Amino acid sequence: MSSKRELVLSALHTRLQTLAAPVLRGDVLPERIPATGLIILRDGKPGDPEVTLSPVTYFYEHRAELEVVIQAGTGRDALFDALAASIGAALATDRTLGGLCDWVEAEAPEPVDLPVEGAAALKAAVITVVLHYATSDPLI
Repeated sequence: MSSKRELVLSALHTRLQTLAAPVLRGDVLPERIPATGLIILRDGKPGDPEVTLSPVTYFYEHRAELEVVIQAGTGRDALFDALAASIGAALATDRTLGGLCDWVEAEAPEPVDLPVEGAAALKAAVITVVLHYATSDPLI
């Protein structure tokens, strides 16, 4: 049986699979970035939950991270913007991830340009996705 945390993260990963860029989960950055860009989902931090009693319920604002990377000689800004917008659109189609979350929202990215010796530069950012959900046990 999977924990609520794992169910939520798996549902987020599945939701992002609809994007044009490949979405990996917990992998290392590969040597080659596809022309459509690349997204790596990191589990992030569940944080300290709010707890209510009777029945005991743990309310999390889990902060998962999406590492978004574009590699292109020209047009990196537009490609990055389009990929970030497509992430927002994918999340907006179902803010509850099929009822697993109370709400899902992304925070604005802070992109950086990274030069690569002998190759096209990278534009990358971490997009934090806040997953609001409740569970009866922090380990289940």
